[in-house]
Amino acid sequence: MAIEWVVLGYAAGAEAIMVLLLTIPCLGPLRKGLISVIRNLLKPFLSVVPFSLFLFMDIYWKYENRLDCESNDSCTPMDHLRQQKANMKSQRNFLLILTALVFYWLLFSMTKMMITIDQLNARVEKLRNRE
Repeated sequence: MAIEWVVLGYAAGAEAIMVLLLTIPCLGPLRKGLISVIRNLLKPFLSVVPFSLFLFMDIYWKYENRLDCESNDSCTPMDHLRQQKANMKSQRNFLLILTALVFYWLLFSMTKMMITIDQLNARVEKLRNRE
């Protein structure tokens, strides 16, 4: 299962970089090309959503089927340590899922906003030229 988490981590990293590039103020001439590239990448990156839901269900299944050492006195110290490590990994993986989904939402919203701004600027220029 480690490969799935690496893929989700790389996707979240790529989304973070694209969000960062969209928000840099000094990329005026490159912004239109960047917006078109990101707009074309939004559909493939949409696969992050069902993939994240699948990984969330995996975390939930592992949580429901884990060894319960809280109410059981027959657990060894090694079992307690294993349970704590599993809980930490589950929490880390949940944060990764949440991060990937939030960055996708930010990327989608910001791209839509930039496209709307460009369309409104084109309308303003058209109205200025008409006068």
